[in-house]
Amino acid sequence: MRVVQDRRRFLSTVSAAAAAGLFGTSKAPAEDAPPETTRIRLYDWNGVCIAPQFVAEELLKAEGFTDVQYLRDEPTGSLPNPLLATGGIDINTQFSAPSIIRVEAGDPVVFLGGLHVGCFELFGTEQIRSIRDLKGKRVAIPSFGSSNHVFLASMAAYVGLDPSLDINFVTYPAAQSIQLLAGGKIDALLNFPPIPQELREKKIGHVILNSSVDRPWSQYFCCMISGNREFVRKHPVATRRAMRALLKAVDVCVAAPERAARIAADRGYPYDYSLQAMREIPYAKWRNFDPEDALRFYALRLRDAGMIKSSPNKILADGTDWRFWNELKRELKS
Repeated sequence: MRVVQDRRRFLSTVSAAAAAGLFGTSKAPAEDAPPETTRIRLYDWNGVCIAPQFVAEELLKAEGFTDVQYLRDEPTGSLPNPLLATGGIDINTQFSAPSIIRVEAGDPVVFLGGLHVGCFELFGTEQIRSIRDLKGKRVAIPSFGSSNHVFLASMAAYVGLDPSLDINFVTYPAAQSIQLLAGGKIDALLNFPPIPQELREKKIGHVILNSSVDRPWSQYFCCMISGNREFVRKHPVATRRAMRALLKAVDVCVAAPERAARIAADRGYPYDYSLQAMREIPYAKWRNFDPEDALRFYALRLRDAGMIKSSPNKILADGTDWRFWNELKRELKS
């Protein structure tokens, strides 16, 4: 009962913050028209790092969305999920690199802005001390094409490995991968919160790379905001309002990590791991980085890895719309 009361109290506070602008702006600009639609659909996938997307629920309602939905499709381990391309969801936050692959493939996915820098961590056995040590080793991923696979392929290509030839990728669910790493049956795994927090608590493996702090990965947006192209075209005011709610929610994760972790816990994530992730992920830095830089960086890595053929300029021309991001960065000054 106390958990429910705490969450209601927090949601009331967040809703008031949205109206009073306690997290970045005094009030919604008077020139903002009502959203063209009062329904907004987002994706609910298995990662604490996108906690701002959950925290944003009440903020979205304060922006005029009376019907806020969090949908799932059949789990494939792959991002972006098919719902974004088909129009089943409208706005989503996710690791940018797999979306770059989908932009090249012609999916109607458009990048809108950044969300946060870093969340992935690479863990290995004592024999693995660097990414180059993964050559010929067994590395667990949930599936080919997943964010884990694409990120690790980018890392491998960056240090001169051919990920398709030099790394023995094996596919297992996260829980099984943890057990296999503990037993020495695999050599490494890459994952995002709450998995790294669990591995550290259980003293399984050791951290080889943390994208929140290790360069160059810590210098670029990891998860970014993207949308279905047709939704963005038809609903520019709704898109802007939804983005504002998401970016305010990032600031809530910084200002009230315990409350944000409680919202994640209400969705089934362990509270302690969620709180640790809220404090470790550098949410506060979102104003300091350029989403275009991130796309250029990852597009080059993906081309080196043989996953795309397009140039960064082609990806930027085909799959970006920064107008709302540029406006909101000015509006939501720290």
